[in-house]
Amino acid sequence: MLSQKAKDLFAKLDMQFPPVAIKYCYAQPEGIPRVDKTLSFCQFVKEAQDTGKAFYITQEDDNCFGRMALGMIPKPPFEASGQAGYDFGVFRTQGANARLYNTFPTLVPGSVNYVIFAPVAVCDFDPDLVYCVANTDQADILMRATSYITGDLWESKSAHVLSCPWMYVYPYLSGKVNFCISGMHHGLKRRKIYPQGLHLIAIPYQKLDEVVTALGEMDWKLIAMREDEEGKALLKAKMDHWKEMNKDAILKE
Repeated sequence: MLSQKAKDLFAKLDMQFPPVAIKYCYAQPEGIPRVDKTLSFCQFVKEAQDTGKAFYITQEDDNCFGRMALGMIPKPPFEASGQAGYDFGVFRTQGANARLYNTFPTLVPGSVNYVIFAPVAVCDFDPDLVYCVANTDQADILMRATSYITGDLWESKSAHVLSCPWMYVYPYLSGKVNFCISGMHHGLKRRKIYPQGLHLIAIPYQKLDEVVTALGEMDWKLIAMREDEEGKALLKAKMDHWKEMNKDAILKE
């Protein structure tokens, strides 16, 4: 179950759109209501943020291709042909669009029949993903937390269309945090789900404990970024120390 420490640290980030926990289920969840509307998969994240409540969906509730990435339905032949992307002017040729359908990650068909969405603040399960919508300052803290302990490189892997497999399936399968920017992806932009220029960050369960630990340990405001007198004095002391250490190294040579 998501710890209170994790909930408190995510709350401390004070994101305009609260972080959402997502869980993939084979069996119908107990004690959680089914959503009462039909939306695209990415809109269900926003629904959880807007309502502040937990709910689950089935393939019948999703009217877009998130359910395809989760293996709930097969890849539709017409869309997979690339004709739609070509007709809409997204790609120069059908082949360029069709290529995406042959490369994006999907879950084993039939292995996920229900998906739970819950704001992190009310999450009472072990999430498979935590999805954050952050401004640049908040994203700086979150992304630093993903590499603070391990030194892992940041990665953004997506495409102009079909961003859902890369944000909801790729992190889950790879164990890597992934992110994209609002306003740069076809479905998200057309539906006007979020203002442009926000960082959409998907943290998989494999990295979640590490990120929470890092958020609890690291300085959220780095020394070199502080403008207060104490911070400036501390930075100067650090730099003087580095110079002294470097001088000793040169003398030894």
